[in-house]
Amino acid sequence: MGDEELAKDLGLISALTIGIGTMIGAGIFVLPGVAASTAGPVVVVSFVIGGLIAMVNALSVSELGTAMPKAGGGYYYVNRALGPLFGSIAGLGDWIGLAFASAFYSIGFGQYLTTLLPIPSVLFLSDIQVGALLAGVVFVGVNYIGAKETGGVQTVIVTVLLLILALFAIQGWLSFDLRTLLGDGGLAPLGYGAILPGTALIFVSFLGYAKIATVAEELKNPGRNLPLAVIGSVAIVTVVYAILVSIMLGVVPWPDLSQTAPLTQATQAAFPGGLAGVAVTVVTLGALLATASSANASILASARINFAMGRDRIVTNWLNQIHPSYATPYRSIVLTGAMIVVFIALLGQDIEVLAKAASVLHLVVYALMNAALIVFRETDPDYDPAFSVPLYPLTPILGMGLSVGLLAFVGQRELALSAVFVTVAVVWYFAYARRQTDRQGHLGRYILDREGELPPSVVDVAATVAPNGAGRDSDAPTTMVALSNPRTEHALVALAAALAKHEGGRLLATHVIQVPDQTSLAAAADQRRRISETSDQLLADARADADDLGVPIETRTILSHQGLDEVFDAARSHNVDRLIMGHRGTHLAGGRAEGRLDELIHELPCDVLVLDERGFDPTEILLPTAGGHSSDLSAEVARALQETVGANVAVLHVADDSTTGREFLEEWVTDHELDEVELLVETGDIETAIGNAATGRTLVIVGATERGLLSRIVGGSLTLSVLDDLDTAVLLAERPHARSIRERLLG
Repeated sequence: MGDEELAKDLGLISALTIGIGTMIGAGIFVLPGVAASTAGPVVVVSFVIGGLIAMVNALSVSELGTAMPKAGGGYYYVNRALGPLFGSIAGLGDWIGLAFASAFYSIGFGQYLTTLLPIPSVLFLSDIQVGALLAGVVFVGVNYIGAKETGGVQTVIVTVLLLILALFAIQGWLSFDLRTLLGDGGLAPLGYGAILPGTALIFVSFLGYAKIATVAEELKNPGRNLPLAVIGSVAIVTVVYAILVSIMLGVVPWPDLSQTAPLTQATQAAFPGGLAGVAVTVVTLGALLATASSANASILASARINFAMGRDRIVTNWLNQIHPSYATPYRSIVLTGAMIVVFIALLGQDIEVLAKAASVLHLVVYALMNAALIVFRETDPDYDPAFSVPLYPLTPILGMGLSVGLLAFVGQRELALSAVFVTVAVVWYFAYARRQTDRQGHLGRYILDREGELPPSVVDVAATVAPNGAGRDSDAPTTMVALSNPRTEHALVALAAALAKHEGGRLLATHVIQVPDQTSLAAAADQRRRISETSDQLLADARADADDLGVPIETRTILSHQGLDEVFDAARSHNVDRLIMGHRGTHLAGGRAEGRLDELIHELPCDVLVLDERGFDPTEILLPTAGGHSSDLSAEVARALQETVGANVAVLHVADDSTTGREFLEEWVTDHELDEVELLVETGDIETAIGNAATGRTLVIVGATERGLLSRIVGGSLTLSVLDDLDTAVLLAERPHARSIRERLLG
């Protein structure tokens, strides 16, 4: 089965609550007691510094996310900018880091669950670990169902959670005592040097904002919603941390603050008499919701990273399979869930290891993301984010420095554990991914393209780590084939393969499954298994035909409410060089590949070739031309078919007189490097000339008309009126070019 794409299910509120829900859970309910024992009351400053470091990185994440709203987040940016070696480090590091974080959050859930229910220990597992394992299985199940359900769960959890925390903050402020906060040793009894180690410990609390970028491909209007969700979630949560941790330490002395259920203890101390019991129960339920939201969002994000790596062949493409009913990368989710279970079982009795390991791996990824932003800015002319970081390049440089600098305060054990995973990622790249992936990063291409300008050692390193992708060239031209009908599949793929082989390119075959506007995509997904059988067979036939013709091919299925518009959107998003599709259903109004009203709104995404349903036989080609952009494309196609399949080409020009017509045609053929072609110059009626010249031909290639919208609505289309009457297959070619509104209207 071919690659598939994630539907856009998540709105701003869902994305914002993914970030807030993840961060609130760890920062308030799990870590204050452990962090206070490390830093003392000054741990409040540790939380604020953590928020500031996160905010700098959040600015970079926002820019990258609006430029490339794709599943995978930080991995995707690093892989595209720095190449698949660093992409492997970022992807595996982020994925495993999120699995550590999910295990950490699940342990937090288990800590509070044991205060409500008696849970037995099993074998070497404590009661907290057993509760965490049960919770982890539930969280994985929620993500298995789908992102839309996940976003809904997050919204409910965060809404209830903020209400509970607001109630605690109000009552806690009434019970707040500055003398309790300062204690006998003042603000920093353990020294101000404890601030940064405290920040390193609690930084896992600030991982939520990056999770939003990992689901950017499923986010509606990412150019607006992604920066709002990323930056907004960091700002909101940092303020909440500063207020609530201060209140907790002003209610319970920092040496006495519980390391397993700190907020429950603070609530017990803050609420008077009979209200204390009810308040403790409510806060404990809130803690369960908070840690659940953290684990839930982290599992979602980690699965999406794995999905993106599978799509790029960093890990096996087997992980790319999307569930026929839930439209989620279910194999990736199950594999991630299995890792979480292992971490809970083996490391769940030392929560600091889980928290710090997650922080270290993410700090490495954040440093690489900031470097990726600089590489994109400096090497990619097509890089066009909807949001730009302020004070470039100082902001990404500061983000790199802060992320790497904080590693020094994490601890030797966690650094060693994380170094093992980074080493494994490098070994994995050279042992597996380098032979599979075909995508060179912008940095690598920039270095290799300047071989004579840069030191040989730098060029040698870039060449050594460059992917070889089993001989595939990631920079090769891509021809996209939009398939819809099994009867025309072979003809379209044969045409596309001939053109791709001529230029050493590759194919991308897509099948858009169009769903009526009255039916939601979620409802359509219930029937996906039946629909997928047809789509799978169609794309399997395309793969077989491409393999027979010796051309590399990728396949994708897209579920959408749109038809032709979705085909054009896919061509844009995959940056293809040429689009080939069948005549039926393309609305070739007025001899153009766009509809009559569509052409007023946007340009074509790339060169477009439309083949009618009469088949594809390039043996004898007729190429009528009057010049123009699209005739240039017709000539390129004819020349490619000459050189790849030995087509005989005749070029026709209809002129007012034979002499000027032949002069034009000879010059045009020379300019377009068409050799050994038959020149046909006719005078008189154009339709008659084309009809006569097409007799005995097997294919007519014609450039789209340049007439404007109003003139074609009034006068009709000369081109299509004659082509529709031919017994010969017709290939319509159109090359996009800028046109003013006047040209679009009047020609």
